[in-house]
Amino acid sequence: MSAARERFLAVVNPAAGGRRCGKLAPAALEELRKKGVEIEVRSTAAPGDATRVARDYYGRGWRNFIAVGGDGTSYEIVNGLFPEALSGEKPSLGFLPLGTGNSFLKDFTVNGANGAAEAIASGRRRSCDVMRLTHANGELFYINLLTLGFAADVTAAANKRFKAFGEGGYVLGVLLCLARLDRRAFPHRLDSAAGLDSRRCLFLAFNNSRFTGGQMMIAPKAAADDGLLEYVRWGPIGRIGLLRNLPTLFDGTHIRHPLASRAAVRRVDFELDGPVNVMVDGECRELDCRTIEVFPGALDIFA
Repeated sequence: MSAARERFLAVVNPAAGGRRCGKLAPAALEELRKKGVEIEVRSTAAPGDATRVARDYYGRGWRNFIAVGGDGTSYEIVNGLFPEALSGEKPSLGFLPLGTGNSFLKDFTVNGANGAAEAIASGRRRSCDVMRLTHANGELFYINLLTLGFAADVTAAANKRFKAFGEGGYVLGVLLCLARLDRRAFPHRLDSAAGLDSRRCLFLAFNNSRFTGGQMMIAPKAAADDGLLEYVRWGPIGRIGLLRNLPTLFDGTHIRHPLASRAAVRRVDFELDGPVNVMVDGECRELDCRTIEVFPGALDIFA
């Protein structure tokens, strides 16, 4: 069905992409209007605004949303739609990728903002799984990936120190975290496995899609609509080994390394000693993780 017959709420994060989004969003939205798409616009001013807006509009009967920004903007919208949407009408989410990383959309189009806008205008939808992390203080939802260890530390460093460098900031974050390399255990169990995996590792990743940091292909075998969580573990590789293998994080061949492993699972249970750094869809949190589970096809995306 053509999107011209539907109405959309566009949630704009003007600060995304080093404030590039705020400058580009009006023209991008006007192009969609010219294609017959009915759009109402709400802009955010602080973290959490997109979540509050999406929750409000979903409760008022709106079902089509557009994330105008980066991965963090869509993450906040998803957490405004869920958990209510698990027992309600399925929502749909489109993207105008004007932020820094825009990792999730790379699984669906190589045409960037133009391809994303065309999907919205034509009403072209694809089913997408939604992941739920339950932690000691509540729950959160995501559609891209969640990581512990090195990858989370890289994102924290990139967001805190190198945000102005865009995608290059992730590379600088890698170099900083390499200098202070920390390999530790995150006790966890996959599906119904009998015992905990308490081995030290460089990182653990729990993915719905393939990319993070714009270009890093952490989970090359992930699929956003298969009803499964793609699990990737890289063992306690040393600095020299990581330096030699660093390019493999960008083309996905790191999973062939002898210290790496992967699996497609439906549930993960944690038994951590306390809160740890977590990177989820580009956002950094400190959480005491308990479980991750999959809700197959809980969201439609325009792609």
